[in-house]
Amino acid sequence: MSENTFMQRAIALALENVQSGRGGPFGALVVKSGQIIAESTNSVTSTNDPTAHAEMLAIRQACKKLGVFQLAGCEIYASCEPCPMCLGAIYWSRLDRIYFAATAADAAKAGFDDSFIYREVSKPHAQRKIPIVQVMREEALNPFRAWQQKPDKVSY
Repeated sequence: MSENTFMQRAIALALENVQSGRGGPFGALVVKSGQIIAESTNSVTSTNDPTAHAEMLAIRQACKKLGVFQLAGCEIYASCEPCPMCLGAIYWSRLDRIYFAATAADAAKAGFDDSFIYREVSKPHAQRKIPIVQVMREEALNPFRAWQQKPDKVSY
């Protein structure tokens, strides 16, 4: 199967999702060795889960199916450029490549604008729309120390 074939599937999933009323206009699939491992659509509104983006769900399904927490050797096809949350999950899951169709600007025109998140991240903590306040740092270092000393940890 070709890149276009996989992307056509991601776009078809997004369109089906809108038409069904299950969620937003986003579809994604994870591919390994030319085979679809997982596919999903946005289900934020149908599940009341703000993290239920198509990419996030496809990554979760692929990891479960393959029995791994890293997806090296896999690629993701997304009907739209991944948002900051999904991009973070893609990096954490170690996917090899991202293919996307519509741009973040296209999504913004349709009412899905995440550019404010990029602007917020660049601001100092206290100046963000949702202020970030650090407390109890010294106590919070104890779990990291325990992790560093744990001989049988599974690194990631």
